[in-house]
Amino acid sequence: MSDMEAAFIAGAALNSLDNLVRMDPAWAGAWRQRLALKCAETAVSMVGRTEDEAALRDAWYLRSPNGDPGPAGRMFEAWKRLGDRSPGINAAFLTATVGLLGLHGGDELEPLIERVAALGRSREPAPLAAAAVVTEVMAIRPDAELLGWWLADQVVALKLRWPLPLPLLVSQARSTAFREQAERKRIRPGGEGFERGVCVALAQAAAEACRLAMEIAPRAARLEAALPKLRAKGAGEAIKLLLEEDAVPGTLQTAHLTRWGSRRLFDRLLALDAVRELSGRSAFKLYGL
Repeated sequence: MSDMEAAFIAGAALNSLDNLVRMDPAWAGAWRQRLALKCAETAVSMVGRTEDEAALRDAWYLRSPNGDPGPAGRMFEAWKRLGDRSPGINAAFLTATVGLLGLHGGDELEPLIERVAALGRSREPAPLAAAAVVTEVMAIRPDAELLGWWLADQVVALKLRWPLPLPLLVSQARSTAFREQAERKRIRPGGEGFERGVCVALAQAAAEACRLAMEIAPRAARLEAALPKLRAKGAGEAIKLLLEEDAVPGTLQTAHLTRWGSRRLFDRLLALDAVRELSGRSAFKLYGL
Protein backbone atom coordinates (compact mmCIF):
# COMPACT_ATOMS: atom_id res chain seq x y z
CA MET A 1 0.00 0.00 0.00
CA SER A 2 1.33 3.43 -0.95
CA ASP A 3 1.49 6.39 1.41
CA MET A 4 -1.28 8.10 -0.58
CA GLU A 5 -3.57 5.08 -0.40
CA ALA A 6 -2.97 4.78 3.35
CA ALA A 7 -3.77 8.45 3.87
CA PHE A 8 -6.96 8.13 1.81
CA ILE A 9 -8.35 5.17 3.77
CA ALA A 10 -7.45 6.87 7.06
CA GLY A 11 -9.30 10.01 6.01
CA ALA A 12 -12.39 8.07 4.94
CA ALA A 13 -12.49 6.02 8.14
CA LEU A 14 -11.97 9.06 10.36
CA ASN A 15 -14.76 10.89 8.56
CA SER A 16 -17.20 8.10 9.40
CA LEU A 17 -15.97 8.01 12.98
CA ASP A 18 -16.20 11.79 13.26
CA ASN A 19 -19.85 11.71 12.18
CA LEU A 20 -20.57 9.15 14.88
CA VAL A 21 -18.75 11.12 17.59
CA ARG A 22 -20.70 14.26 16.75
CA MET A 23 -24.01 12.41 17.09
CA ASP A 24 -23.13 12.05 20.81
CA PRO A 25 -25.54 9.16 21.48
CA ALA A 26 -26.69 8.41 25.02
CA TRP A 27 -24.48 5.29 25.05
CA ALA A 28 -21.28 7.12 24.04
CA GLY A 29 -19.82 6.70 27.53
CA ALA A 30 -20.16 2.91 27.47
CA TRP A 31 -18.73 2.91 23.94
CA ARG A 32 -15.65 4.87 25.00
CA GLN A 33 -15.13 2.66 28.03
CA ARG A 34 -15.42 -0.50 25.93
CA LEU A 35 -12.80 0.96 23.56
CA ALA A 36 -10.63 1.75 26.60
CA LEU A 37 -10.86 -1.89 27.65
CA LYS A 38 -9.71 -3.06 24.21
CA CYS A 39 -6.81 -0.61 24.31
CA ALA A 40 -5.83 -1.72 27.81
CA GLU A 41 -5.76 -5.37 26.73
CA THR A 42 -3.19 -4.54 24.05
CA ALA A 43 -1.27 -2.24 26.38
CA VAL A 44 -0.78 -4.87 29.08
CA SER A 45 0.39 -7.38 26.48
CA MET A 46 3.01 -4.88 25.30
CA VAL A 47 4.65 -4.95 28.74
CA GLY A 48 4.57 -8.72 28.95
CA ARG A 49 1.41 -9.22 31.01
CA THR A 50 -1.31 -11.72 30.16
CA GLU A 51 -4.55 -10.14 31.44
CA ASP A 52 -7.39 -10.32 28.94
CA GLU A 53 -10.54 -8.18 28.87
CA ALA A 54 -12.27 -10.31 31.51
CA ALA A 55 -9.32 -10.07 33.92
CA LEU A 56 -9.07 -6.32 33.38
CA ARG A 57 -12.77 -5.91 34.12
CA ASP A 58 -12.40 -7.90 37.30
CA ALA A 59 -9.35 -5.91 38.40
CA TRP A 60 -11.25 -2.64 38.04
CA TYR A 61 -14.87 -3.36 38.89
CA LEU A 62 -14.36 -5.91 41.68
CA ARG A 63 -11.78 -3.94 43.65
CA SER A 64 -12.72 -2.52 47.04
CA PRO A 65 -14.02 1.08 47.03
CA ASN A 66 -11.13 3.35 45.96
CA GLY A 67 -8.85 0.29 46.13
CA ASP A 68 -5.76 -0.31 44.02
CA PRO A 69 -6.71 -2.33 40.92
CA GLY A 70 -3.12 -3.54 40.46
CA PRO A 71 -0.71 -2.85 37.58
CA ALA A 72 -2.99 -4.09 34.80
CA GLY A 73 -6.03 -2.37 36.29
CA ARG A 74 -4.10 0.89 36.48
CA MET A 75 -3.38 0.65 32.74
CA PHE A 76 -7.10 0.20 32.15
CA GLU A 77 -7.64 3.29 34.29
CA ALA A 78 -5.24 5.28 32.10
CA TRP A 79 -7.34 4.64 29.00
CA LYS A 80 -10.61 5.03 30.90
CA ARG A 81 -9.49 8.47 32.03
CA LEU A 82 -8.45 9.33 28.46
CA GLY A 83 -12.06 9.23 27.36
CA ASP A 84 -13.46 10.97 30.43
CA ARG A 85 -12.17 14.52 29.98
CA SER A 86 -11.72 17.05 27.19
CA PRO A 87 -8.64 16.58 24.97
CA GLY A 88 -5.35 18.15 25.94
CA ILE A 89 -3.08 17.60 28.92
CA ASN A 90 -1.58 19.54 31.78
CA ALA A 91 1.26 18.68 34.16
CA ALA A 92 -0.98 16.97 36.71
CA PHE A 93 -2.73 14.83 34.10
CA LEU A 94 0.57 13.86 32.50
CA THR A 95 2.12 12.93 35.85
CA ALA A 96 -0.90 10.84 36.81
CA THR A 97 -0.88 9.03 33.48
CA VAL A 98 2.85 8.31 33.67
CA GLY A 99 2.24 6.69 37.04
CA LEU A 100 -0.73 4.64 35.84
CA LEU A 101 1.35 3.30 32.97
CA GLY A 102 4.03 2.11 35.39
CA LEU A 103 6.71 4.55 34.25
CA HIS A 104 9.15 6.23 36.62
CA GLY A 105 10.34 9.82 36.66
CA GLY A 106 8.77 12.05 34.06
CA ASP A 107 10.26 15.57 34.31
CA GLU A 108 11.87 15.08 30.91
CA LEU A 109 8.40 14.49 29.46
CA GLU A 110 6.98 17.89 30.45
CA PRO A 111 7.81 19.54 27.08
CA LEU A 112 5.26 17.15 25.57
CA ILE A 113 2.46 19.19 27.18
CA GLU A 114 3.00 22.10 24.83
CA ARG A 115 4.00 19.80 21.96
CA VAL A 116 0.65 18.02 22.10
CA ALA A 117 -1.14 21.37 22.07
CA ALA A 118 1.01 22.58 19.17
CA LEU A 119 0.31 19.47 17.11
CA GLY A 120 -3.39 19.94 17.81
CA ARG A 121 -3.17 23.46 16.36
CA SER A 122 -0.94 22.50 13.43
CA ARG A 123 -1.93 21.94 9.83
CA GLU A 124 -0.62 18.39 9.91
CA PRO A 125 -3.26 15.76 9.10
CA ALA A 126 -4.39 13.88 12.19
CA PRO A 127 -2.54 10.62 11.38
CA LEU A 128 0.77 12.40 10.77
CA ALA A 129 0.40 14.49 13.92
CA ALA A 130 -0.31 11.30 15.89
CA ALA A 131 2.75 9.61 14.38
CA ALA A 132 4.88 12.63 15.28
CA VAL A 133 4.01 12.53 18.98
CA VAL A 134 4.68 8.79 19.28
CA THR A 135 8.05 9.28 17.60
CA GLU A 136 8.96 12.20 19.86
CA VAL A 137 8.02 10.33 23.04
CA MET A 138 10.19 7.39 21.99
CA ALA A 139 13.11 9.73 21.25
CA ILE A 140 12.86 11.14 24.79
CA ARG A 141 12.03 7.90 26.61
CA PRO A 142 12.43 4.64 24.65
CA ASP A 143 10.63 2.84 27.48
CA ALA A 144 7.54 5.05 27.19
CA GLU A 145 5.90 3.74 24.03
CA LEU A 146 2.55 3.30 25.77
CA LEU A 147 2.55 6.96 26.72
CA GLY A 148 3.24 7.82 23.09
CA TRP A 149 0.13 5.97 21.92
CA TRP A 150 -1.93 7.49 24.74
CA LEU A 151 -0.85 10.97 23.68
CA ALA A 152 -1.52 10.12 20.03
CA ASP A 153 -5.21 9.68 20.86
CA GLN A 154 -5.14 13.10 22.52
CA VAL A 155 -3.64 14.63 19.39
CA VAL A 156 -6.24 13.01 17.12
CA ALA A 157 -9.04 14.38 19.31
CA LEU A 158 -7.52 17.87 19.25
CA LYS A 159 -7.10 17.76 15.48
CA LEU A 160 -10.69 16.68 14.92
CA ARG A 161 -12.05 18.97 17.64
CA TRP A 162 -13.80 16.17 19.47
CA PRO A 163 -15.32 17.02 22.84
CA LEU A 164 -13.75 13.88 24.32
CA PRO A 165 -10.93 11.68 23.02
CA LEU A 166 -11.54 8.12 21.87
CA PRO A 167 -9.16 5.35 23.00
CA LEU A 168 -8.03 4.02 19.63
CA LEU A 169 -4.48 3.70 18.47
CA VAL A 170 -2.70 1.45 20.95
CA SER A 171 -5.20 -1.30 20.07
CA GLN A 172 -3.44 -1.50 16.68
CA ALA A 173 0.15 -1.13 17.90
CA ARG A 174 0.84 -4.83 17.35
CA SER A 175 -1.30 -5.20 14.25
CA THR A 176 -0.27 -5.79 10.64
CA ALA A 177 -0.35 -2.01 10.13
CA PHE A 178 3.19 -1.96 11.53
CA ARG A 179 4.60 -5.01 9.77
CA GLU A 180 6.77 -4.90 6.68
CA GLN A 181 5.32 -7.61 4.49
CA ALA A 182 8.60 -8.47 2.79
CA GLU A 183 10.84 -8.65 5.85
CA ARG A 184 8.16 -9.47 8.49
CA LYS A 185 9.75 -6.93 10.80
CA ARG A 186 7.88 -4.52 12.99
CA ILE A 187 7.99 -0.89 11.91
CA ARG A 188 9.26 1.11 14.86
CA PRO A 189 8.22 4.69 15.71
CA GLY A 190 10.28 7.07 13.61
CA GLY A 191 11.31 4.33 11.20
CA GLU A 192 10.63 4.16 7.49
CA GLY A 193 6.96 3.54 6.85
CA PHE A 194 5.83 4.49 10.36
CA GLU A 195 3.59 7.35 9.23
CA ARG A 196 1.98 5.06 6.66
CA GLY A 197 1.51 2.49 9.42
CA VAL A 198 -0.25 5.03 11.64
CA CYS A 199 -2.61 5.89 8.77
CA VAL A 200 -3.51 2.22 8.36
CA ALA A 201 -3.77 1.74 12.13
CA LEU A 202 -6.15 4.69 12.46
CA ALA A 203 -8.29 3.33 9.64
CA GLN A 204 -8.44 -0.07 11.32
CA ALA A 205 -9.14 1.38 14.75
CA ALA A 206 -11.86 3.68 13.39
CA ALA A 207 -13.52 0.80 11.54
CA GLU A 208 -13.49 -1.34 14.69
CA ALA A 209 -14.89 1.55 16.75
CA CYS A 210 -17.74 1.98 14.26
CA ARG A 211 -18.49 -1.76 14.32
CA LEU A 212 -18.55 -1.69 18.11
CA ALA A 213 -20.97 1.24 18.03
CA MET A 214 -23.26 -0.74 15.73
CA GLU A 215 -23.28 -3.55 18.31
CA ILE A 216 -23.92 -1.28 21.28
CA ALA A 217 -26.61 0.96 19.74
CA PRO A 218 -29.44 -1.63 19.52
CA ARG A 219 -28.62 -2.95 23.00
CA ALA A 220 -28.82 0.59 24.37
CA ALA A 221 -32.15 1.10 22.61
CA ARG A 222 -33.55 -2.02 24.28
CA LEU A 223 -32.22 -0.83 27.63
CA GLU A 224 -33.86 2.58 27.33
CA ALA A 225 -37.10 0.99 26.15
CA ALA A 226 -37.10 -1.21 29.25
CA LEU A 227 -37.16 1.70 31.70
CA PRO A 228 -40.97 2.16 31.77
CA LYS A 229 -41.32 -1.56 32.58
CA LEU A 230 -39.13 -1.35 35.69
CA ARG A 231 -40.57 -0.79 39.15
CA ALA A 232 -37.33 -0.43 41.11
CA LYS A 233 -36.99 3.08 42.52
CA GLY A 234 -33.31 3.33 41.56
CA ALA A 235 -33.70 1.85 38.08
CA GLY A 236 -32.96 5.15 36.37
CA GLU A 237 -29.61 5.45 38.18
CA ALA A 238 -28.61 1.93 37.18
CA ILE A 239 -29.54 2.48 33.54
CA LYS A 240 -27.57 5.71 33.47
CA LEU A 241 -24.49 3.83 34.69
CA LEU A 242 -25.01 1.08 32.13
CA LEU A 243 -25.04 3.70 29.38
CA GLU A 244 -21.88 5.33 30.73
CA GLU A 245 -19.70 2.38 31.78
CA ASP A 246 -18.31 -0.75 30.18
CA ALA A 247 -19.70 -2.78 33.10
CA VAL A 248 -21.68 -2.40 36.31
CA PRO A 249 -21.26 -4.80 39.27
CA GLY A 250 -24.27 -6.89 40.16
CA THR A 251 -23.79 -5.72 43.75
CA LEU A 252 -24.42 -2.09 42.80
CA GLN A 253 -25.69 0.05 45.66
CA THR A 254 -27.01 3.60 45.31
CA ALA A 255 -29.02 5.97 47.48
CA HIS A 256 -32.18 4.32 46.14
CA LEU A 257 -31.03 0.80 45.33
CA THR A 258 -29.89 -1.94 47.70
CA ARG A 259 -27.81 -4.96 46.71
CA TRP A 260 -30.94 -7.08 46.77
CA GLY A 261 -32.75 -4.51 44.67
CA SER A 262 -29.88 -4.50 42.17
CA ARG A 263 -30.00 -8.27 41.87
CA ARG A 264 -33.72 -8.21 41.08
CA LEU A 265 -33.27 -5.30 38.68
CA PHE A 266 -30.50 -6.99 36.68
CA ASP A 267 -32.46 -10.25 36.56
CA ARG A 268 -35.38 -8.29 35.11
CA LEU A 269 -33.14 -6.55 32.56
CA LEU A 270 -31.69 -9.90 31.51
CA ALA A 271 -35.19 -11.26 31.00
CA LEU A 272 -35.98 -8.25 28.81
CA ASP A 273 -32.75 -8.81 26.81
CA ALA A 274 -31.72 -5.28 27.79
CA VAL A 275 -28.30 -6.14 29.29
CA ARG A 276 -25.75 -8.95 29.14
CA GLU A 277 -23.95 -10.67 31.99
CA LEU A 278 -20.30 -10.22 31.06
CA SER A 279 -18.37 -12.42 33.50
CA GLY A 280 -19.94 -15.83 32.90
CA ARG A 281 -19.86 -16.47 36.65
CA SER A 282 -22.62 -17.48 39.03
CA ALA A 283 -21.36 -14.96 41.60
CA PHE A 284 -19.64 -11.55 41.47
CA LYS A 285 -21.46 -10.83 38.23
CA LEU A 286 -20.87 -7.88 35.93
CA TYR A 287 -23.49 -6.44 33.61
CA GLY A 288 -23.22 -4.23 30.55
CA LEU A 289 -24.48 -3.43 27.08
